[in-house]
Amino acid sequence: MYHDLLIPTDGSDASATALDHGMEIASSTGATVHLLHVVDLGTEMSASGLGNIADDLTDTLDEDAESALTQAEERADEAGVTSERAVLEGFPDDAIHQYSADNGIDLIVIGESEGSTLSEQLFGSTTEDVLDSVTTSVLVARE
Repeated sequence: MYHDLLIPTDGSDASATALDHGMEIASSTGATVHLLHVVDLGTEMSASGLGNIADDLTDTLDEDAESALTQAEERADEAGVTSERAVLEGFPDDAIHQYSADNGIDLIVIGESEGSTLSEQLFGSTTEDVLDSVTTSVLVARE
């Protein structure tokens, strides 16, 4: 039923929960797991006027992407699941939507944390934005 699963990951507990669900589905169906980390353009833009801090932030965001994807790849290897990894820059919901469309994704497995931040309450969460923007089936994995 599923050939290509997309699991966006940022290294958070919610992402770890999504990885658990996605690996279980992929191992039982033989699907390939696409591991995606989105370097949030909004965060980079917020720091762009801060001079050297922006460069440090970019380095930190790149390190976070590498760490999150390496951990996710290790989990895929442990589960015996074929995986591909990608890093995109942009707004997370847009990047997830575009990656899904460009790569023939059958199912997006995305984490959602139990607690919402004030920002998420005011502006919505990435998970909600993805649900609103994609035509692909989505499994929301809650912590």
